[in-house]
Parts: sequence; structure tokens; C-alpha cells
Amino acid sequence: MSAPTAAPPATGDRRARLARLGGTAILLVIAAIFPLVVSDALYTQFAVLTMIYVAAVAAWNLFSGYSGYISLGHAVFFGTGAYTVGLLTEHWKVIGGTIFWLLPLAGLVSAVIAVPFGLIALRVRRHTFVVITIAIFFIFQLMAFNLSFTGGNQGISSPFFLWSADTYNNPFYYVGLIIAVGTIILSWLIRHSRFGLQLLAIRDDEDRARGLGVRTMRVKLTAFVISGAITGMVGGLWWFFIGQALPETAFNPVFDVTVALMAFLGGFGTLAGPVLGALILEPLQQWVAITFTNGYTGEIALGVLFLLVILVLPRGIVPTGRELATSWQARWARRRAPGGAAPPGSPAVPRTSPSSTSPTGSTR
Repeated sequence: MSAPTAAPPATGDRRARLARLGGTAILLVIAAIFPLVVSDALYTQFAVLTMIYVAAVAAWNLFSGYSGYISLGHAVFFGTGAYTVGLLTEHWKVIGGTIFWLLPLAGLVSAVIAVPFGLIALRVRRHTFVVITIAIFFIFQLMAFNLSFTGGNQGISSPFFLWSADTYNNPFYYVGLIIAVGTIILSWLIRHSRFGLQLLAIRDDEDRARGLGVRTMRVKLTAFVISGAITGMVGGLWWFFIGQALPETAFNPVFDVTVALMAFLGGFGTLAGPVLGALILEPLQQWVAITFTNGYTGEIALGVLFLLVILVLPRGIVPTGRELATSWQARWARRRAPGGAAPPGSPAVPRTSPSSTSPTGSTR
């Protein structure tokens, strides 16, 4: 009798695809019914902020994760979106459920700002780009402090919504869920498109991508503008939910550190990794904030966690988990095969250790 052979790779790929689709469907159902099952105001508040950060980190990863250009200035778009809907609400006297229709305008204004921002910052390479984004961020924060129409130190307060106290957080949650799911779908479409391949080529080797005909500046700027527009919409939703935008809270450097940490924790440049990082980190941050009275405890914990992730888990949870699963599957297949040899079609054990690859995806 001939030795048993493993299932064809196509079958394994099909099973993995079905498993991913099934898991995604289950997560969507859980997300859709969460406010209906959990009525505690504290937990629904956590859920709203988590959806906001899921959308924010997915938008951030759409540019930084795919291009390799780490932005620490996305709080510019977040704060711009918050102030845009704040000023429009105040000027147009918008109340009730119609307020959410202002969010696309917040995204549009943020996209317009992202054009000159990107034209300046994206002319340099990765390390200098990080410094320029930080500098531009502080310029915008100082403008929010000193311009008269922004309210200065007083900021802008949102109107009081006459909604039921029992379900007050639900509208914000579902709008955040829609933005988050839409951003994830857009990220998936971009990653599997020609435009996404160009972004990944820039991340791997920008000079070589340019030599192959990729218009690197145009591609980077387009992704930067899309990412900024979504982040602006998220900032507008945050303003409606929190109730007030101050220069130090709307243009907050901790926002940039948080979304970057979420992406690195889950898996920088992957589709599911940043989402997983947000689902883990944001509820944890909220728990720390209400458990410890010291206002700086959360920031200290955030910095320590960022350091641990970079040192111990540089590739993130999702890529590391995939490597471990592939290695385990290969060893299992080798044990079952006669003579200890891996059967045809079984995955090979990765020869590179997790530490041999940098967080940006390039091999050291």
C-alpha cells in the first residue's frame, strides 16, 4: 500500500478561508448585538471608545502599515475632525440624530488638510518623516490654543442630546461600528488591489519600486489622504460622544502613540492585527483609568507596554501566531509521515526567527 498523502494545498486554503469567514461573521454578530445584550452604561461606554479606536487604528494602518511610513501626526486629522463638526454644529445649530451627517464633512476637511501635510512630509524618507509629522502636529495643537474661532483654552462643547438614558451610548456605538467595519473592508480591498501592491512594494524597497515604474509620491499621498479622511470622521464622532474638544485632548500626542502601539501589538501591516490590538488595548486602558486614580498611570503603563511589545513581540500577535501555527502543523505532519519526512503539500517550518524581521516587515 502506498503511504497516505496530505490533502492538496487547495483544500487546506479553502478550509482556512472558510474558517476566517466564519470567525469574521461571528465577530460581526457579537458586535451587532453587544449593546442589546449588555446594558451597563460603563461597558457600553468602553465599547464606543473601542469602536472609535478600531476605526482609527485601521485607518492609520491603511497608510503606515502598508507603506512603512510610521505617522505620529494623525492626531492632526483626529483633532481637525473634532473641531470641524464642533464648529459646524455650533454655526448651523444642528441637533438630534442629524448630527452624524456632519461626519463626512469632517472627513472632507481632514482630507484637504492631508494634501499639503503629505506633500511636505512625504518628500523625505521614513525616519525623517516621523519627525516632521510630530512637528506638524504641535503646530496644529498651538493653533487650536491660540486661534479665536477654536475657542482657545475653553474649546468647543457639543450639544446635549435628549436621548433615552438607558440606550444613550447605542447611537454612537453603531455609528462607530459602521465606520470601523467600512474601514476594515476598504483596507482589505486596497491590500488586494494594484494600488495596495504598490504600497507594499514601497514598504519593502521604495527605490526598487520607483525603478519598476511605481509613482511613489502619488501612491503614498493617496493613501495618506484616505487615512486622514477616515481619522477625521473618527475625531468628529469622538467629539459628539465625549461632549467637548479641548486643544490638549483633541490634538493629543497620546492618540498617536496609542494607535501605533495597537498596530504593533496586533501585527503591523496586517489586516487583522491592528484591529485585534485595539480590541485588547482600549478596554485595558479604560480599566486602568478607572482603577487607578493617578492620572499618569495610564501613560506610564502605555509606555512600558510599547517597550515590551517592541522587545518581546516585534512582529505582533497575528504574524507570530501564524508562524507558530505553521511550525506546529509542519512538526505534526512530520511525525505522522513514515520515516519522519514531511509529506508533500505540508507547510515548511519557517527558518527565520521572529526576531530576524523588523516591525516594518523588512528583513534585517
